Amino acid sequence: MIRCVRLWTGDDQNSHVEEGHIDLEHGQRGDLLSAVLAVATISFQETASGGVFDWHTAPARQLVITLSGTLRFQTRHGETFLLRPGDVLLAEDTTGGGHRWGLLDDQPWRRAYVILQPGAAVPFVATHRP
Repeated sequence: MIRCVRLWTGDDQNSHVEEGHIDLEHGQRGDLLSAVLAVATISFQETASGGVFDWHTAPARQLVITLSGTLRFQTRHGETFLLRPGDVLLAEDTTGGGHRWGLLDDQPWRRAYVILQPGAAVPFVATHRP
């Protein structure tokens, strides 16, 4: 199972969080795989250990795949969650109050930003709201 956390903007114009996973189905050789997603671009970024980013919104609807580093995210309502290597963030809070994050460990945050095509379906399955 691939852990996924979704951030979105609610009717109150604030970011909200729900935890879940990427829906995977059985494929060849016993592998689990998702449906193909319609994406526009992918890029990579690295932030040194100790990095923080104050209140902001996602610049586009995107998946952020954490390759290294452990982070704490927070919404203005005080909802918090951690991202660890292998986790996926589905960032859909492109308007409103936004979120902030800070690195917790001594590792850099290495990640891949996958910008989704408008209207692209993401096989996110919610399991918990913090």
